[in-house]
Amino acid sequence: MNKQQLAAKIWESANQMRSKIEANEYKDYILGFIFYKYLSDQLVQYAKAQGMSDADIANLSEDDTETADYIRKELGYFIAYDNLFSTWLEQGRDFDVANVRDALSAFERLIHNNHKKLFDGIFTTLQTGLSKLGESAAKQTKAISDLLQLIKAIPMDGKQDYDVLGYIYEYLIEKFAANAGKKAGEFYTPHEVSLLMSEIIAHHVKDRKKIEIYDPTSGSGSLLINIGNSVAKHTDSQDNIRYFAQELKANTYNLTRMNLIMRGINPNNIVTRNGDTLEDDWPYFDENDPMGSYNPLYVDAVVSNPPYSQQWDPDHKENDPRYSRFGLAPKTKADYAFLLHDLYHLKPDGMMTIVLPHGVLFRGGEEGTIRKQLIEQNHIDAVIGLPANIFFGTGIPTVILVLRQKRGSIEHPQTDVLVVDASKHFLKVGKNNKLQASDIKRIADAVINRDNIPKFSARVSKQTLRDNDYNLNIPRYVDSAPAAESWDLHATMLGGIPESEISQLDAYWQAFPNLRNTLFTNKNSHYADLAIATDDVKNSITEHSEVKQFAQRYTNAFADFNDYLNEQLIAPLQTAAHSINIAQHEGVLSHALFARLENTVINGIALIDKYHAYQLLNNQWQTIAADVEMLQTEGFATSKRVDPNMVNKKVKGKDTEVQDGWKGHIMPFDLVQQTYLHNELNALTQQENRITEIASELEALLESFSEEDKAQDTVNEAGDKFINAALSKAAKALKAESKQGTRSSSSPFDAANLDNMSYEAKIMAADALIDEDKALKKTVKADAEALHLLTKTTIEGLSDEQVNHLLECKWITPLLDELSQLPTNLIHGLTSQVQKLAVKYATTYADVDKDIHNTEQELAGLIDELTGNEFDMQGLAELKSFLGNGERE
Repeated sequence: MNKQQLAAKIWESANQMRSKIEANEYKDYILGFIFYKYLSDQLVQYAKAQGMSDADIANLSEDDTETADYIRKELGYFIAYDNLFSTWLEQGRDFDVANVRDALSAFERLIHNNHKKLFDGIFTTLQTGLSKLGESAAKQTKAISDLLQLIKAIPMDGKQDYDVLGYIYEYLIEKFAANAGKKAGEFYTPHEVSLLMSEIIAHHVKDRKKIEIYDPTSGSGSLLINIGNSVAKHTDSQDNIRYFAQELKANTYNLTRMNLIMRGINPNNIVTRNGDTLEDDWPYFDENDPMGSYNPLYVDAVVSNPPYSQQWDPDHKENDPRYSRFGLAPKTKADYAFLLHDLYHLKPDGMMTIVLPHGVLFRGGEEGTIRKQLIEQNHIDAVIGLPANIFFGTGIPTVILVLRQKRGSIEHPQTDVLVVDASKHFLKVGKNNKLQASDIKRIADAVINRDNIPKFSARVSKQTLRDNDYNLNIPRYVDSAPAAESWDLHATMLGGIPESEISQLDAYWQAFPNLRNTLFTNKNSHYADLAIATDDVKNSITEHSEVKQFAQRYTNAFADFNDYLNEQLIAPLQTAAHSINIAQHEGVLSHALFARLENTVINGIALIDKYHAYQLLNNQWQTIAADVEMLQTEGFATSKRVDPNMVNKKVKGKDTEVQDGWKGHIMPFDLVQQTYLHNELNALTQQENRITEIASELEALLESFSEEDKAQDTVNEAGDKFINAALSKAAKALKAESKQGTRSSSSPFDAANLDNMSYEAKIMAADALIDEDKALKKTVKADAEALHLLTKTTIEGLSDEQVNHLLECKWITPLLDELSQLPTNLIHGLTSQVQKLAVKYATTYADVDKDIHNTEQELAGLIDELTGNEFDMQGLAELKSFLGNGERE
């Protein structure tokens, strides 16, 4: 399994196993055991790297103080052989919850002094919560044993260049958050929001030799880790990043430490603190300095997602250096207290991003005063409005604020604020909204480049902010609302299409200057008519010379893209001397994509949304990256590997994992069949199609039966299905009569001749079809199994050239197909809009009035032809008067 499949499998099983335990609690158990496995496996790897044999490792014990102290000094901890994760597994039925309690106690006792802050109390939440896993020691043992079996498949052998463990850990945290409701906010920032904040920060610090980042409300630590991942897109090493994390809640603080440690970060680059950010600030006395000198913490970047609008105690904090320049946040809302804390800890050239509720943009009182000072002192760099329902457990609208200590230079200070309204850019996933990769890139690019984009972003001058009383409410500066549907009264009454509505398609008319005149003729300076029939709009646009030139221009721009992608993605896999840097390579490909799209710009107009194209690339990149991980870590030969396809089935009433055929480790069976086994696949497909046809023919036969025929015992009581046994018996009797010469033999099924077929002929035809169906299904089953096994041997026997071709078909062809469709989609969109305009004003009020009048006259004429009794005629006369063709009485 790749890491995505393994993570999904672990989550599915864990969610079932947690039973009645709250997701918010159960996460601490499974994540705690994953972390213990990591430390245990790391110790074994280290011991082997030092030349220790399996026998030596089996003798590891606290009693061997020399070896234990050596390992403690190097790793910061020591785990005896009896307490190793692998030993627990080997104990089988002899394993007991007491083994875990003893191991966790020993771990705490054996932490090296140099790593005391990093590891001290890290298993407290797990240790104190073991009793919640069952009412008795036996039940606790069973629950823990199940957990151990579940997570034992997570690879931690250090051979991977990618972080499977980190991915699974983050995946589980997100899944638990989705099931934890409001409590999710205590430990989790949605990955997409975290990634957006990290992309903005990473661009700012990417060229620095040493980077220090700080999260004062660290939760699971995902914000810090994502900055590291984003920086990795720009540099080959992350050893220059130092992580500072502070978290108030002990169990969440443990998540932070575990997450950072398991990413393989140098322990010396991890500085964590369990404390109250607002009440007990980070500035500390340097413990390594014998003089105990005071060292305030100033960093390159701060990221945070603090608890929203929580109460705090501002008493006696007027002189606190964090707040003295700006004022104190109100007691009932600590939002600005967290923001000012973050800003204080920035270096002069640092940057911060913080997620806060939308209210911080416009609330008055103390918050209004602070906001004014931040704007006047040029600290607010950007305001990003996020979609609603983007956080687990709350639907309140939120914003990301980007701030800096110093912006611009003394000679040229940067005083404006970039306001971004990203509230309309999301993908609906269940009850929540999610930022797509294209949304993240669109927002990050706008912030980095400080772009003015209609209905999306605007640079707002300080004077404009002053004029608005320092109110940062986004709709004041960016109107992202779609234009309301309007109807032109003149056009509605008299016909024609308003020029103002045609001008709403101005981007197309700038790109295709002559197309507008082809589609419309001017009635006067304000109104036009469609110059062609509505049904001809699509053809007129598609065949227009300027549109065809654009389509050809687009084709030319991407003419070499297939070869380029082959060189970038497939060629490097052929030799160990070259490799693909997965963290950076999507950026390389997106740059090449954007460069080609730039060549399709016409008259300064970019008709193709480059972020839409980027989303197509990103969607495909998920598949490519997962495959490249495996190919580069397991070797090129893994492309020819076939794995057992394991599925869960009920065996004796119990869910059991069993093998159901095979599946390609990299190569999908269906792709291999379509590419190299098409003859066998086509033959099988024809047989399956014939089975479908037989079902339709049987249905047609049954529908042709009379009610009397359906009452026979060959049809079920509902009259919608043949009874096979009875049908076969009837057919045999008819065949016997045919042999004796008392009845003619039947003709085969003939859809066109059903009405002329006798009941007996239909019975014979139905019986023949059912016999054919049974034989075909048997053949199809055998042929499908044979094709399945042939596909397995074909994959295992692929040549390198065939592998390369399949990788191209899997990775590159789908992307190119989707990209090639973009101009067609564009033309369809323009066609639809033009047709909509034409239809909108095609019928005037006069036309409607005339139709009503004509209908009334026709109805009145019909009334004159009606007859009835005295009362009927009086009613008809009254109806006629309503229609305007008679006088009311």
